[in-house]
Amino acid sequence: MEGLFIPLKRETFAVATGFPAGQTHLKHRLVEISQAVDDGAAEIDVVINRAYALAGNWEGVYDEVKQFRAACGNAHLKVILATGELGSLTTVYKASMVAMMAGADFIKTSTGKEGVNAILPVGLVMVRAIRDYYKRTGNKDSCTWLALMKEELGNDWLTPKLFRIGASSLMGDIERQIFHNVTGRYAAHNELAMA
Repeated sequence: MEGLFIPLKRETFAVATGFPAGQTHLKHRLVEISQAVDDGAAEIDVVINRAYALAGNWEGVYDEVKQFRAACGNAHLKVILATGELGSLTTVYKASMVAMMAGADFIKTSTGKEGVNAILPVGLVMVRAIRDYYKRTGNKDSCTWLALMKEELGNDWLTPKLFRIGASSLMGDIERQIFHNVTGRYAAHNELAMA
């Protein structure tokens, strides 16, 4: 028998791009992503080029992650920063921002293979980068925050006692969507209470 092929199901994920080093040729990393998506992966974990990040080649990091995003199609792109190898919290912040600007659906601290993986200061820097990114872009995505907390701290932290999202504007968005669903039109500002 030459090998066993088990097709991936839609709810599965795959690691690609030369995991965990991420140093294989770009065209091979893109082929890995495409093959995983073709096999049914709904989430793709990729690793940034740490050599680019360490050299301050942010355009290179951006271009590669942008290509990963395109290769993922409808699959979620989870970008692993390998923070234990980035040398400074400033570099972690920049890598976080660049990954999000290039289209990452999620950012993750580490592959689990580095000498230092998820540590609190890095988590704090990444959360602040997410906050800053969403302030700059106007995007509000509570699911991204929930995913970060789950990835970094686990399910036990996804409780109102330990983690809360300021939801006043989210509540207004929900009310507008319910109004639209019921009436078929969006509410004027004077038709709903200000959240």
